[in-house]
Amino acid sequence: MSGHGEPIPMTARKSGPLKGVADVPGDKSISHRALILGAMAVGETRVTGLLEGQDVLDTAKAMRAFGAEVTQLAPGEWSVRGVGVGGFAEPAAVIDCGNSGTGVRLIMGCMATSPITATFTGDASLRKRPMGRVTDPLALFGARAYGRQGGRLPMTIVGAAEPVPVRYTVPMPSAQVKSAVLLAGLNAPGQTVVIEKEPTRDHSERMLRGFGAEITVEDTDEGRVITLTGQPELKPQSVAVPRDPSSAAFPVCAALIVEGSDIRVPGVSQNPTRYGLYTTLVEMGADIAFENPREEGGEPVADLRVRFSALKGIEVPEARAASMIDEYPILSVVAACAEGTTVMRGVKELRVKESDRIDAMARGLEACGVRVEEEEDVLIVHGMGPGGVPGGATAKTHIDHRIAMSFLVLGLAAQKPVSVDDGSPIATSFPVFEGLMAGLGAEIVRAGA
Repeated sequence: MSGHGEPIPMTARKSGPLKGVADVPGDKSISHRALILGAMAVGETRVTGLLEGQDVLDTAKAMRAFGAEVTQLAPGEWSVRGVGVGGFAEPAAVIDCGNSGTGVRLIMGCMATSPITATFTGDASLRKRPMGRVTDPLALFGARAYGRQGGRLPMTIVGAAEPVPVRYTVPMPSAQVKSAVLLAGLNAPGQTVVIEKEPTRDHSERMLRGFGAEITVEDTDEGRVITLTGQPELKPQSVAVPRDPSSAAFPVCAALIVEGSDIRVPGVSQNPTRYGLYTTLVEMGADIAFENPREEGGEPVADLRVRFSALKGIEVPEARAASMIDEYPILSVVAACAEGTTVMRGVKELRVKESDRIDAMARGLEACGVRVEEEEDVLIVHGMGPGGVPGGATAKTHIDHRIAMSFLVLGLAAQKPVSVDDGSPIATSFPVFEGLMAGLGAEIVRAGA
């Protein structure tokens, strides 16, 4: 599958029980960070379990453009020979980050405190997404940004020749913004401080510490205060990437709503800043067993056993939003197949993802016969019970991988087939999605196949 190029229409049909083992890919967030911090270390970092979706491959290409040696040794196994903090070379060409908001924002951060200039672009979806949330704090270090109206790509960043450390309170819950500021702080003297009022995924803090940076995290009345001491020499590491809980969400949720299903999903990250969906599913009555808990690559992981469940709608706590922001699309599908109403608050960040995910899910669910209510910051889904969703519609994906996969999962449990207008973006995060789901017994086909 290609995340770029011609659309790939796809259709999912009502499935028999899903059975077997779902070996989901490595975590996308950790894969991006392993490549970037490997490029900023001195020496060779080895990464195993790397997600080889287009988003991460675009980050690998970008690190090469800044002077690091990035080599695939075997499937999922990569070598990164870094240039050290402050050692980035000026890229000779425009950096194309494809569909990846994480990639472009983190890369902007890690180059913004070096005296180099780089121009960034991406696909049609990424070019619509706001970059001011990152370029505003980067300007405090001394970097300058020149982009399209509204702070959108293409955008040129002129790195700070004499960066200064900053103290920055993140105005919205965003791990991307937090991470961009921390990465910029690596090449600034003194201490850079980031304050987040609501905790977000903490992969950057964990991995920075693992690479030898001096970083502290303290919960205070202001919020979570993260203090990074600048200009360290990062030490190369061996990074084992755990499996992505956001990707695992799709086979897990499919098994919960397809009658008779019983699957295993090994080695899934249990990071508490990423785990809101699974907590929510259990509260809805999901039969999920968390087996063999252990630690891999500095992250807690477990094997999941998931069985079909009669689920009930709930009100999802607003405070949980940051820990499951990418999972609301698939949760809304589960909510459609549950009994009763599910209320999701604090979700306005979904409106500035790869697409306006609230609008995309609401319109697609309505087309499939589900009653939905939405406000700027709220999505309410009125469940129709197991097997109760009529289906029979084609959902618009808006070049968004999670919208595409969510509606294909719905098609496995709906009365009539559910189609998506373009499944090609799935390759950005889950390139083995089709084969993995087929191996469990799902019927998902491309148009004309």
